[in-house]
Amino acid sequence: MSVFTIAMAVRDYECDMQGVVNNAVYQNYLEHARHEFLKARGLDFARLTEQQISVVVVRAELDYRRSLRSGDAFLVAVHAELESRLRLTFVQRIVHADRGQTLLDARIITAALNPQGRPYFPKELAVLLD
Repeated sequence: MSVFTIAMAVRDYECDMQGVVNNAVYQNYLEHARHEFLKARGLDFARLTEQQISVVVVRAELDYRRSLRSGDAFLVAVHAELESRLRLTFVQRIVHADRGQTLLDARIITAALNPQGRPYFPKELAVLLD
């Protein structure tokens, strides 16, 4: 199993009134990391869409462990697993870059839809499982 990792940093406007990253912002971090993971494997969502392959999130499981604050550097790790014959899961973890603490664990379960809106597993996505 190959794990992709991307470094990021918190921007001031992503924080809420308590000075921590708003819970919804973590979804943006996770999505950005998934897109970069696909690019690193030679895929991108725009090209998949042009090929009439729509990859959609069907379930998001997020376990918040600790909070990020403005200016914090962090790493987002991603790897993909087959959830079933039709569903692909992105297993993700956000870790504080300096302290090494796990901040969030996530499982983002996706499905690919064909032009008729039916789920299937296109061969193009197999490169994510290496």
